[in-house]
Amino acid sequence: MSAPLAAPSDPVVGIDFGGSSIKAGAVDVAAGRVIGELVSVPTPSPSSPAAVAAAIGELARQLPQCRGPIGFAYPGVVRTNVAHTAANVDKGWIGTDGAALIRTATGRPGAFLNDADAAGLAEMRLGAGRGVRGTAMMLTFGTGIGSALFVDGELWPNTELGHLEMAGRRGEAEHHASARVRAELKLDFPAWVARVNDVLAEFDRLFWPELVIVGGGVSERWDEFGPLLKSHARLAPAQLRAQAGVVGAAFHAHEKAARG
Repeated sequence: MSAPLAAPSDPVVGIDFGGSSIKAGAVDVAAGRVIGELVSVPTPSPSSPAAVAAAIGELARQLPQCRGPIGFAYPGVVRTNVAHTAANVDKGWIGTDGAALIRTATGRPGAFLNDADAAGLAEMRLGAGRGVRGTAMMLTFGTGIGSALFVDGELWPNTELGHLEMAGRRGEAEHHASARVRAELKLDFPAWVARVNDVLAEFDRLFWPELVIVGGGVSERWDEFGPLLKSHARLAPAQLRAQAGVVGAAFHAHEKAARG
């Protein structure tokens, strides 16, 4: 039997699993917005599937107005609801069925997808990428660098471009220019942006995007660093900011339930 589909008036839970916190919100999928404030819990350490499942259960209890499926945005490759990588979380996630974990934790249907893909879906439908044709790229700067690639609005899932090896022996893109690297090395914005521009130059060379959307928590300070960024593509901050992953995860859950 297919999962019950929430009516347009019924909010859907979207959950975004990050390196420092797990955020959740009640999303009006018809209007494409979060109702009220996001709720969050610290990311468990270690961030094992069992520990995160307990956090999911707690977040769901804080959003009792949501009755339908739950969307969960995960920081790694997801194929057919199963996690295949775990670069910045507990390695026990590899092989975990995220949809089954949500059902066990909450008793409700779950949908599982990559976190940057979730944020990109929200931005392409409602935010900085709305109506954009051609190649668009969403980059989220946090513990790592998440990526989502779109061609004429269609998602190419699980691109994981943060793991691209940089030229000149600078290591992976996210080891060179993530927001965590900025914090750990105590880089000011000019020094950090110089590293981000190295990454953008590699992505320009390989993918030639027309638009690059910059998200993650650091995007809240776009006015301080945005003018320093350089790319052949048009650059724009994520309009949904910290809510993008939550909104995109809710969209995914709602649409998966609609497909049955």
